Amino acid sequence: MKKYVSDLQVVSVEHISEKYVLIKLTQADRLPEILPGQFVEVRVDGSPSTFLRRPISVNFVDCESNQLWLLVAVVGDGTRRIARLQPGEVVNCMFPLGNSFTMPSDSAEKVLLVGGGVGVAPLLYFGKKLCDAGCSPVFLLGARSAKDLLLLDEFGRYGRVCVTTEDGTAGERGFVTNHSVLDEIRFDRISTCGPKPMMMAVARYAASRGIECEASLENKMACGVGACLCCVEKTTEGNVCVCKEGPVINIKKLLWQI
Repeated sequence: MKKYVSDLQVVSVEHISEKYVLIKLTQADRLPEILPGQFVEVRVDGSPSTFLRRPISVNFVDCESNQLWLLVAVVGDGTRRIARLQPGEVVNCMFPLGNSFTMPSDSAEKVLLVGGGVGVAPLLYFGKKLCDAGCSPVFLLGARSAKDLLLLDEFGRYGRVCVTTEDGTAGERGFVTNHSVLDEIRFDRISTCGPKPMMMAVARYAASRGIECEASLENKMACGVGACLCCVEKTTEGNVCVCKEGPVINIKKLLWQI
């Protein structure tokens, strides 16, 4: 796919929790085709300690309003600068980057989307695309506590939402792999994004039951085009740059202990 470097205008900045910000961007021209699972490299201006762009998953694409949504976890100076953007300001972005989640060939497939923390971000747009294709995805979203759960109402527009929290303040207590929906439904396909230990647990579950599974890796991606080698992951096919060959990779290719 063709990549673009564009100045996007900030439509809104919503601080949805202490650590997370939802930023909606637009431009005068129609946004190019963007696939679920792809990401954006955002240039950070005005930060003496931030030299490289910051990779952020595409959270959603609203075609009607020509908006690109980015869900940002505020973890360092770069993301703090991004979180301070104001409506009307301009931010330079390189996009769309990376590959995408695999759409099922049969709309009758039972698809599970598993996310944790800010890893839930790319699953919203994927869920919308699945819904448009006639699928009825199930979202299984995990967090440490109720206050860390993100965009539940938005997810609920496109499928059933199941929740786990480590402290039991929302949904079922425990980790995503402990949720009762896994005993209730025999899924045909699983897509996951979030902390690596969580994705590895999901991958082990999928592999043990012969379920097709893809993981969206969150390796550090500095350049976004496979030049800097910061995001290399060892696979059954050798070393690959996650930003170029991923971020979505079938678990069969990953050298995880599954």
